[in-house]
Amino acid sequence: MQEFVRFPLADGGSVVVEVEGEPGLEQASVPSGVLRKATTTFEHALSEVRAAASAALAQFRDLGPDEVELKFGVKLDAQAGAVIARTGLQGQFEVKLKWLRDGGAAPAEEAAEEPEG
Repeated sequence: MQEFVRFPLADGGSVVVEVEGEPGLEQASVPSGVLRKATTTFEHALSEVRAAASAALAQFRDLGPDEVELKFGVKLDAQAGAVIARTGLQGQFEVKLKWLRDGGAAPAEEAAEEPEG
Protein backbone atom coordinates (compact mmCIF):
# COMPACT_ATOMS: atom_id res chain seq x y z
CA MET A 1 0.00 0.00 0.00
CA GLN A 2 1.43 3.37 -1.01
CA GLU A 3 1.06 6.36 1.28
CA PHE A 4 2.02 10.01 0.93
CA VAL A 5 3.70 11.86 3.77
CA ARG A 6 4.23 15.62 3.96
CA PHE A 7 7.59 16.51 5.56
CA PRO A 8 7.85 20.14 6.68
CA LEU A 9 11.04 21.97 5.66
CA ALA A 10 13.01 24.12 8.09
CA ASP A 11 12.42 27.21 5.93
CA GLY A 12 8.65 26.82 6.21
CA GLY A 13 7.97 24.89 3.00
CA SER A 14 7.28 21.19 2.73
CA VAL A 15 7.99 18.17 0.56
CA VAL A 16 5.59 15.30 -0.14
CA VAL A 17 7.18 11.84 -0.20
CA GLU A 18 5.62 8.58 -1.37
CA VAL A 19 6.31 5.85 1.17
CA GLU A 20 5.38 2.19 1.39
CA GLY A 21 2.99 1.19 4.12
CA GLU A 22 3.45 -2.02 6.05
CA PRO A 23 2.28 -4.99 3.97
CA GLY A 24 -0.99 -6.47 5.12
CA LEU A 25 -1.79 -3.55 7.44
CA GLU A 26 -4.07 -0.65 6.65
CA GLN A 27 -5.09 1.78 9.33
CA ALA A 28 -8.84 2.34 9.33
CA SER A 29 -8.37 6.04 10.11
CA VAL A 30 -5.88 6.59 7.26
CA PRO A 31 -7.17 5.19 3.96
CA SER A 32 -4.74 4.53 1.11
CA GLY A 33 -3.77 7.62 -0.88
CA VAL A 34 -4.43 10.06 1.95
CA LEU A 35 -1.73 12.60 2.75
CA ARG A 36 -0.22 12.10 6.22
CA LYS A 37 1.94 14.57 8.13
CA ALA A 38 5.45 13.55 9.23
CA THR A 39 6.39 13.88 12.89
CA THR A 40 9.75 15.56 12.08
CA THR A 41 11.18 17.96 9.51
CA PHE A 42 12.79 16.65 6.34
CA GLU A 43 16.15 18.16 7.34
CA HIS A 44 16.04 16.60 10.81
CA ALA A 45 15.17 13.20 9.37
CA LEU A 46 18.11 13.33 6.96
CA SER A 47 20.52 14.76 9.56
CA GLU A 48 20.21 11.58 11.62
CA VAL A 49 21.13 9.41 8.62
CA ARG A 50 23.94 11.85 7.79
CA ALA A 51 25.38 11.43 11.30
CA ALA A 52 25.34 7.63 10.91
CA ALA A 53 27.03 7.85 7.50
CA SER A 54 29.67 10.21 8.89
CA ALA A 55 30.45 7.80 11.74
CA ALA A 56 30.76 4.85 9.33
CA LEU A 57 32.96 6.87 6.98
CA ALA A 58 35.29 7.86 9.83
CA GLN A 59 35.78 4.18 10.71
CA PHE A 60 36.86 3.27 7.18
CA ARG A 61 39.05 6.36 6.74
CA ASP A 62 41.07 5.14 9.72
CA LEU A 63 42.25 2.27 7.49
CA GLY A 64 44.11 4.83 5.36
CA PRO A 65 42.73 4.27 1.85
CA ASP A 66 43.21 6.91 -0.85
CA GLU A 67 39.47 6.81 -1.59
CA VAL A 68 36.40 5.70 0.34
CA GLU A 69 33.01 5.22 -1.28
CA LEU A 70 30.03 4.60 1.00
CA LYS A 71 26.64 3.65 -0.47
CA PHE A 72 23.37 2.97 1.29
CA GLY A 73 19.68 3.42 0.69
CA VAL A 74 17.51 5.86 2.62
CA LYS A 75 13.82 5.27 3.29
CA LEU A 76 11.48 7.94 4.60
CA ASP A 77 8.79 7.09 7.13
CA ALA A 78 6.11 9.30 8.69
CA GLN A 79 6.98 8.36 12.28
CA ALA A 80 10.66 7.39 12.09
CA GLY A 81 11.79 10.05 9.61
CA ALA A 82 14.69 8.89 7.45
CA VAL A 83 16.09 5.42 8.04
CA ILE A 84 18.82 3.40 6.38
CA ALA A 85 17.09 0.97 4.06
CA ARG A 86 17.51 -2.70 4.77
CA THR A 87 18.11 -5.67 2.54
CA GLY A 88 16.56 -8.87 3.78
CA LEU A 89 16.70 -8.91 7.57
CA GLN A 90 19.71 -6.60 7.97
CA GLY A 91 20.58 -2.98 7.30
CA GLN A 92 23.14 -2.46 4.58
CA PHE A 93 26.12 -0.29 3.77
CA GLU A 94 28.15 -0.92 0.64
CA VAL A 95 31.75 0.17 1.18
CA LYS A 96 34.44 0.50 -1.44
CA LEU A 97 38.00 1.21 -0.30
CA LYS A 98 40.70 2.07 -2.83
CA TRP A 99 44.44 2.28 -2.38
CA LEU A 100 46.37 3.77 -5.31
CA ARG A 101 49.84 2.41 -5.99
CA ASP A 102 52.75 4.75 -6.67
CA GLY A 103 54.09 4.92 -10.22
CA GLY A 104 50.73 4.88 -12.04
CA ALA A 105 50.02 1.17 -11.58
CA ALA A 106 46.43 -0.03 -11.67
CA PRO A 107 44.58 0.71 -8.43
CA ALA A 108 43.87 -2.06 -5.96
CA GLU A 109 40.28 -2.30 -4.72
CA GLU A 110 38.62 -3.93 -1.75
CA ALA A 111 34.87 -4.13 -1.33
CA ALA A 112 32.97 -5.07 1.80
CA GLU A 113 29.44 -4.98 3.13
CA GLU A 114 28.66 -4.01 6.70
CA PRO A 115 25.25 -4.66 8.24
CA GLU A 116 23.70 -1.76 10.12
CA GLY A 117 24.09 -2.14 13.84
